[in-house]
Amino acid sequence: MLHLASLTYGYADAAATPVPVLDIDAFHLPAGRHALLLGPSGSGKSTLLHLLAGILAPQAGRLEVAGTSLPDLTPRQRDNWRGRAIGLLPQQLALVASLNVLDNVLLPAYASGQRADATRAARLLDQLGLGGKLDAYPHALSGGQRQRVAIARAVAMRPRLILADEPTANLDDVACAAVIALLASQAQQAGATLIIASHDARVLAALPDAAVLRLPLMQVAA
Repeated sequence: MLHLASLTYGYADAAATPVPVLDIDAFHLPAGRHALLLGPSGSGKSTLLHLLAGILAPQAGRLEVAGTSLPDLTPRQRDNWRGRAIGLLPQQLALVASLNVLDNVLLPAYASGQRADATRAARLLDQLGLGGKLDAYPHALSGGQRQRVAIARAVAMRPRLILADEPTANLDDVACAAVIALLASQAQQAGATLIIASHDARVLAALPDAAVLRLPLMQVAA
């Protein structure tokens, strides 16, 4: 599913000097295995998620996701690949205020030029307790409901890989456990691998069997 080797990425500072953010010797994740990216804010977790999603291009090294070598793709090819292979749950949920719940879930299909399956989207929303909210707009939803809409959007296209960025930030213990259980169950139903980036120790406790990549230091726990 996931192969990283000699992967590096950095940003230029004000003096145009490269500042390294990620330097990963090796990491391998088999299909069907979940993983956690753990580390403090600023350790490169979101950057790595963006690399895995093809939003950023690696500056050096091997990055293979679901059988595709991302450094070999053009930006347009990465965009098309992302629509087919990746389900993304960003920290800022980024629901579109002018679209209703159903159209927000269908947005990845529209954006990638794929067929929108409204029946599947409606079924997912019903499973997540939002069957009566298809025509509602984000401003009329609670925070928890908006998060469930974003989860439905992330799995609607049956992705090979689901990437979640700090999904438990600012949640109490009960809500934290519920969100992790929901992500894991939806990944299982979609047949997808789940990778969660977090600095929340409760996530590790909730997924004790997940592989762990600790940033900024490279430490892998199988």
